Amino acid sequence: MDTIRTRSLFRNLLGFALAIITIAAATGILFLLRDRLNLSTIALLYLVPLLITTTMWGRWIGIFSAFVAFLSYNYFFLQPYYTLVVHETQDIITLIIFLVVSVFISQLFGRARAALKAAVDRESETTRLYELSLALAGVSTLDEIASVLAHKINETVHTDMLELSIRPVYGETPYRLSIPVDNRMKTQPSVIIPLETVRAFLGEIRVWSRKTSLSSGDQKILRAFAAQAALALERTALTHAETRAQVLEESDRLKSALLSSVSHEFRTPLATIKAATTSLLSDEVSWEAQARKDLLNAVDEESDYLNYLVGNLLDMSRIEAGALKPNKQWNILSEIVDNVLVRLHRTIGRFRLDICIPDDLPLVPVDFSQMEQVFINLINNSAKYSPEGSLIKLEASTQNGKNLRVKIENEGPQVIPEHLDRIFDKFYRVTEPERVSGTGLGLSICKGIVEAHGGHIWAENVPGGIAFIFTLPLELDGHSPPQIEEAENI
Repeated sequence: MDTIRTRSLFRNLLGFALAIITIAAATGILFLLRDRLNLSTIALLYLVPLLITTTMWGRWIGIFSAFVAFLSYNYFFLQPYYTLVVHETQDIITLIIFLVVSVFISQLFGRARAALKAAVDRESETTRLYELSLALAGVSTLDEIASVLAHKINETVHTDMLELSIRPVYGETPYRLSIPVDNRMKTQPSVIIPLETVRAFLGEIRVWSRKTSLSSGDQKILRAFAAQAALALERTALTHAETRAQVLEESDRLKSALLSSVSHEFRTPLATIKAATTSLLSDEVSWEAQARKDLLNAVDEESDYLNYLVGNLLDMSRIEAGALKPNKQWNILSEIVDNVLVRLHRTIGRFRLDICIPDDLPLVPVDFSQMEQVFINLINNSAKYSPEGSLIKLEASTQNGKNLRVKIENEGPQVIPEHLDRIFDKFYRVTEPERVSGTGLGLSICKGIVEAHGGHIWAENVPGGIAFIFTLPLELDGHSPPQIEEAENI
């Protein structure tokens, strides 16, 4: 701090010295013209160096220059020359007026200069704050906020070193940034500006400056920058808190929906299994072979249904975790569909089926078991919402030899157009959800599996019902699909 004060004193002394030199130069010029100019003209011409010194070095040096000019005017231009004694009353009045006018003009120009400087500083400060606000508006993490703030300070204020330290505001680790990165000052910082709001202390800005002192204007802009950064940090913290609250709320909603759906859906097959096994274990009834077989078939079917429900839950968890990786192999689509129809024979036995898969359909690059799950879920969904005895139609075709297109159409109720995309959301049902069993995950799983294969799935209203359509790419690792008759060579 002593060095800073010494430099400031030196600048002030230099200003006074230059003011004396300026007045001396003006006096020398006017002295050469003394015999050609009257006293009034000389007094007016003295105002020129006064304006120059005031403009260049400030009000107080201007006032000092006024006194120097007053003495020079008296010594060199008022008779008797080369003395400060004044004999004439008129000359005394002239001197007094000259001094008053000189000091007044110095004060006036000094204030105007200070006002102009203040206006320029305010404009510069406003511009810099506006630029900082724009830069901070587009960032949302601690490191981004710290980087923007540090570089704006470095561009605005002369510093030898700048260090930012930010406390955790939404659960992350504390953050520290230094410019330059490898520099470590052993001295105390020139100024420390806190980053704080009315809610909390968020960190601080430390600035080191050895060559120049930090002016009051620099410290003011630093405090304004700190206030803007603190607001950005608080905004970020509130945004993250709101996001976490929304995530937790959505998670709770999904958990509640899942528990409600699963508990209701599991209860029916468990009750059937329990009733059948209890009856079989009872010694009070002598079961005939056919009756025993029917009960065991019921247990077997309900066990399969439970396995199907659990499989859907596991598939959904893998999809959400991004762990659903299809093991693509060349497969025959008709074999996948045949396996599905065997597994769903009791479900589809109440409906009319129309399966249209061309014999010349090429092999498809899919994960066999995952694609089975897609067909099971889509056919199950069609059966749930369609009246018994209605038609379920499945047809497959190729599109330009590059994509497989599968369409499963049923005669169930149509869906409002704006709900067609939402039926693939988890737990979302648009038609009589209280009358239909299921966990509400089937279509979501279909979407996840199809998209994991690089395809696309959607729903359309068709005359007399609704259709599920999905497409899959037919290339595997850049290779076009072979025909079915070539399968043995693959």
